[in-house]
Amino acid sequence: MRLFRDSTRLARKWRRVAVGNDSIDALVVLIGSILLIAGCDRAAPPPPGPAQVGVITIATTAVPLTEDLPGRTSAFRVAEVRARVSGIVLKRFFTEGRDVKEGQVLYQIDPAPYQAALDSAMGTLARAQANVASTLAQEERDRQLVEAHAVSKQDYDNALASLRGYQADVVSDQAAIEIAKINLGYTRVVSPITGRIGISQVTEGAYVQDSAATLLATVQDLGRMYVDVTQASSDLLRLRHELANGTLKSDGAGAARVKLVLDDGSEYAQEGTLELSDVTVNTSTSSVTVRAIFPNPQDELLPGLFVRARLEEGNTPNAILVPQLAVTRNTKGEPTAMVVGPGDMAELRVLQTSRAVGNQWLVTDGLKPGDQLIVDNLQRLQPGAPVQPAPAKLPAVFSDADSSEQ
Repeated sequence: MRLFRDSTRLARKWRRVAVGNDSIDALVVLIGSILLIAGCDRAAPPPPGPAQVGVITIATTAVPLTEDLPGRTSAFRVAEVRARVSGIVLKRFFTEGRDVKEGQVLYQIDPAPYQAALDSAMGTLARAQANVASTLAQEERDRQLVEAHAVSKQDYDNALASLRGYQADVVSDQAAIEIAKINLGYTRVVSPITGRIGISQVTEGAYVQDSAATLLATVQDLGRMYVDVTQASSDLLRLRHELANGTLKSDGAGAARVKLVLDDGSEYAQEGTLELSDVTVNTSTSSVTVRAIFPNPQDELLPGLFVRARLEEGNTPNAILVPQLAVTRNTKGEPTAMVVGPGDMAELRVLQTSRAVGNQWLVTDGLKPGDQLIVDNLQRLQPGAPVQPAPAKLPAVFSDADSSEQ
């Protein structure tokens, strides 16, 4: 209202000025006067109140820590079926991709040459045995005659040497028979283990060689599967130090449990156990091979699958977890968070975060139990600004600690 009265008075004054002066100058005077009055009449805005922020109270909790390591599956046992004698493959007795039993006949190689070799060795043995019988009788007669001085000692020695030579032939021929039997047995190629057989590498009529150890097929035991993964040697040392100083506690259940995440992101139903950790560090990658073993009753796992093994490292009894959305980075790249400080003032804290646990950070320094962590309205908040804290309403996913490490 006051502005209206002042504007009216200025309009009257402008008309008087416009009579004796140029109208343009009068208009400039009028506009300037109006702006001056408007600026003087505007009241100063009230000071802003404290910003309303959502907070969560920091508390410790026991958290199982895991680590995901990439790796590939391999069969528990792998047997390459190879030719141990040379010859023509006469028949195949299995269906590719099916299960076979240990000792089951897989191929038949032409046995005729090896049967002939066995028969020849047996004939040679019979001849040697006949020679032994003949020379044995001669040796016995010469022994009696040499005692009666009817033959010379040299003749007896010759008869004894012949006997021992034929006896050696018998032993050698017996060994030749065993070799011939073994080779004849190798013409029936059997499965060395129970498992699933793959694609046949030869067909009927193919010529296989023992010198080249021709590969015929491969049998794999899929009842259990190995998963070999690599772990950085620095992580292995860190785990040992944390277990030694009590920061990390073992579950005390013996072999560490391992879970498996498949290539499509689903989790394998069966739980495995940590079998061993290699004693040698790979010099080129500074990593250690870790092997786990998993049951495979439904044959879901196949050799060569890319998987992630989730190893349980242990439990940290007094862990502090904070939502990742409450943590930002400063210009140095350090993780920071806002807390409600003394006098309800925003206070900036520099944190140390060792790892991500699900959608939360595991904080090892910078926060303590009882701190009020600000989790929203962070974009318009500056350190030292007054705040009005209220309990934050976070999604349920942040309420429960996710124990799977990303």
